[in-house]
Amino acid sequence: MLIHLPLAVVLVPAILIRVVAVLGYPAPMWFGDSPEYLEAAIEGRPGRTRPSGYSVLLWLIKPFHSFTLMVSVQHLIGVLTGVLVYVLVWRAARAVWPDGRRVWVPGVLGAVLAVPVLIPVHQIALEHMLMSDALFTFLLLAAVAAVLWRQRMTWWLGALAGLFAAGAALTRSTGLPLIAVLLVAMLLRRAGRRACVSAAAVFVLPVAGYMLAFQYVYGEFKLAMANEIWLYGRTADFADCRVIEPRPELAVMCPEHTDSRVSPAFASMWTEDSPFRDIPGWIYSEQASSLSGEFSREAIKAQPGDYARVVVRDTFRAFEWEREPYPTPWTWLQYEFPEGEEWSDEQKRLAARYDPGGGGETRVVDPWSGWMLAYQDHVVMPGTILGLLLLGGLGGAFLHVRVRGRWRPMRPVRHWATGALLPWGTSLALLVIPAATADFDYRYVLPAVPFACVALALGVLPPSRRHTPEPAEPEAHTEPEDVLEPS
Repeated sequence: MLIHLPLAVVLVPAILIRVVAVLGYPAPMWFGDSPEYLEAAIEGRPGRTRPSGYSVLLWLIKPFHSFTLMVSVQHLIGVLTGVLVYVLVWRAARAVWPDGRRVWVPGVLGAVLAVPVLIPVHQIALEHMLMSDALFTFLLLAAVAAVLWRQRMTWWLGALAGLFAAGAALTRSTGLPLIAVLLVAMLLRRAGRRACVSAAAVFVLPVAGYMLAFQYVYGEFKLAMANEIWLYGRTADFADCRVIEPRPELAVMCPEHTDSRVSPAFASMWTEDSPFRDIPGWIYSEQASSLSGEFSREAIKAQPGDYARVVVRDTFRAFEWEREPYPTPWTWLQYEFPEGEEWSDEQKRLAARYDPGGGGETRVVDPWSGWMLAYQDHVVMPGTILGLLLLGGLGGAFLHVRVRGRWRPMRPVRHWATGALLPWGTSLALLVIPAATADFDYRYVLPAVPFACVALALGVLPPSRRHTPEPAEPEAHTEPEDVLEPS
């Protein structure tokens, strides 16, 4: 339909540039987490240090023995994420202007806000990596969409939201606490008891089932073996044992940083300075989990101000105009398309089990790779844009305060809380949770972008015109219910 022509204007180049990426780089870009995801898919078991929802996707694609198909599927997921942003924005705007007088406004607004998801090169590069982020973002956005789809939720929409949220939590552990954000939003939107119970129950069942499977393999009822380890990396940034005064058995965890090129969290986990190198079993052992968990809690308890400082600092790193070499001089470069790269024999052997014909090392094919590198040099979204999107979405809580000539300061707050709050809070949580539990990484910033785009639209759009007339008497207190999306 012509009313969706603005989406086509954005979607066509978005698809074309992804085709160029696949032609120029037929195999995925690898990261430090990639071998574990791939090994879990090949062997059909849960990963040890991370939930394995992404490994399930790799397992489903495994019979085709094609890394090219794998990256193509991930690019398709990225495109669907952008389309879902468009659909949510379009529905919200169409509810405000249901007639034909401004027929192009919903499409144009939706297409513009889909651009940060579909066009910037780092979004495309993240989809091209052997990593879980593209799948995680789509599943979480689908859960948010299920909550926002109708003003009055049905039980099956609640169940759908819980199912997608469970998929996101099993893909990245960051998604686990976000079910609380979804449930709070449902309560604010008066979703009803059946919808809320359905969402909670459908969320719990697959998560509990995965934990049972993990217990069967590893003997522990949890999502992963190393949850306490990542928090220790966070506290290593500020922990001062002169202040903490740990017991003698815990003193081995006092961090030491001798390499100023890397972040303290990275040094405490992966370099020669890591205390885990002196613990049998490294980060996988029960002793490592116990000691790091206790030390982290003692550090936060003894230095709450320092903990808050590093969380705020690393949250605001997401809004910087240019990328800095953090957490290491080489990590941030792994999120860009390379000119050419070789990988270790061990990784190649693992990849050959998945794709016997193609191998797993990054392959560069001209002239497509050259076009992709040129695109990479020019089409980048600075983190400051994400900050402006979030500020704009928050500003919606203070708009539209005059209704029919009368001053109603709570009306826009209520309108914002029942619509924009959910994607806005989700976007902020995706930035704060890694900063509070692990370390800052540019990879953690990109999943927050789609939610910020949706939040901006729902925040600045006025309440829908589809409501019952207000009573004429000024002393009457009954206000109509806002409707952000058509039922």
